[in-house]
Amino acid sequence: MSDHVSLSGSAARRLSVFKTYKLYVGGKFPRSESGRVYEVTDSKGNWLANAPLSSRKDARDAVVAARKAFGGWAGKTAYLRGQILYRVAEMLEGRRDQFVREVAEAEGLSKSKAAAQVDAAIDRWVWYAGWTDKISQVVGGGNPVAGPFFNLSTPEPTGVVAVVAPQESSFLGLVSVIAPVIATGNTAVVIAGEKSPLPALSLGEVLATSDLPGGVVNILSGRTAEIATPLAAHRDVNAIDLTGADEVLAKELEIAAADNLKRVLRPQPVDNVVDWTADPGTHRLTAFLETKTVWHPTGSLGPSGSSY
Repeated sequence: MSDHVSLSGSAARRLSVFKTYKLYVGGKFPRSESGRVYEVTDSKGNWLANAPLSSRKDARDAVVAARKAFGGWAGKTAYLRGQILYRVAEMLEGRRDQFVREVAEAEGLSKSKAAAQVDAAIDRWVWYAGWTDKISQVVGGGNPVAGPFFNLSTPEPTGVVAVVAPQESSFLGLVSVIAPVIATGNTAVVIAGEKSPLPALSLGEVLATSDLPGGVVNILSGRTAEIATPLAAHRDVNAIDLTGADEVLAKELEIAAADNLKRVLRPQPVDNVVDWTADPGTHRLTAFLETKTVWHPTGSLGPSGSSY
């Protein structure tokens, strides 16, 4: 009887197990190389967790992981990429309650509004999953030319894309900037919103269990300017999405990116207030695609094998 009372008393005094948030790099969950963390609070200033404070070394490691994963991911069929993105939606659906809670805390939303945003984010993954094997028909195809040639244009992924995620704590916005980058075969290094990085870091756990190869998406948290600046200047980063950068930082990053001719997606609209619930369209899908044009002779071949 005394043992039973003791166990019951112990259970009543049990402390919650706090979640340890980590970066998501190369399919693994490292702590910041620097060992630093910073406090994340809710909209009322209450402590939520300690998030990793990424260093420049973490940013470089993420680029290495993204580059290593690029060839394999770009080489997969568009249909398979679509299946994997749909699997992300499946896994996110299975952890819906966790994300509703985290989004509500991060964004200061009611449970019903947070649930609506998580549901919209799940639907957004499905939206982009459906586009993976269709976008090439929209932006590619045969071109009419005057001469005995086939002229074909096909879209190809740009490469490693650095993404400055929205800073206004929008989980739907986060998904809306990641999904189109990888849907078209690119790999991504994502800088989570500085003030509310926890849903982004938890998204890494979903990606890790959704058949997405390690390194295709890498998620960093910390001071946005401290991480974004070296990524903009990094010569193995091919493009940068400035969605979450303010006007001053966006200008600095554009200058840094110009040194090695990066493709830059500027914040839209100018005031950087985006309605993420609107129809996303295809502009983010095409923002990080390059067009390859191939000429091929047609008609009869002469004695030398040339077309005439």
